[in-house]
Amino acid sequence: MSKKAEFRPNDFVVYPAHGVGQIVSIEKQEVAGLELELFVISFVKDKMTLRVPTNKATDVGMRSLSSPEIVTKAMATLKGKARVKRAMWSRRAQEYEAKINSGDLIAIAEVVRDLHRNDEQREQSYSERQLYEAALDRLTRELAAVNDMDEDGALKAVDQILMSRAAA
Repeated sequence: MSKKAEFRPNDFVVYPAHGVGQIVSIEKQEVAGLELELFVISFVKDKMTLRVPTNKATDVGMRSLSSPEIVTKAMATLKGKARVKRAMWSRRAQEYEAKINSGDLIAIAEVVRDLHRNDEQREQSYSERQLYEAALDRLTRELAAVNDMDEDGALKAVDQILMSRAAA
C-alpha cells in the first residue's frame, strides 16, 4: 500500500519525466469500474496536463520542489569541473538521459555541468545539445519555482555560474 502524498492544489511539484508542474486540482474519476482520485498537474510551458493517481504519486517519483539547500548544492555542482567519461557517446547519452529523467536536481545539474560548452570549446553534436537543453530547462524551471523568480532570471543565474567557471 503506497502512502498518500501530501500534495495540494496550487503546489508546484516535480514529475521526473516532465519537470516542474503545478497541481491544478484533485479530481475523482471512474476507471474500469473503480473510483480513482487523481492529481491534475499542469505543465504550462509544455501545454500539457497530466493526471496521476494520488496513491501512486510518490511511487512514480513525484516530489515537492527541492529545498533551498538542495538548490545550493546543485548550483555548487555547476561550479565543478566537467566530468566526461571515455565511454561511447551512446552509453553516455543514456546515462545523461537517466539523470535528467530521475528528477534529481543535483544529477540534472551534473548533466548541465558536463555538457556545457563555452565558445572556445568544440562544437556540440545535435544529441549533446538536445540533452544539454533538456537538463538546463529542468534546472532553470525548478530554480525559478523554488526562488520565486522568472525562468529568464534563473537562466541568467545558471549562465553566470557556468561562465565564471569557464573564466577560472
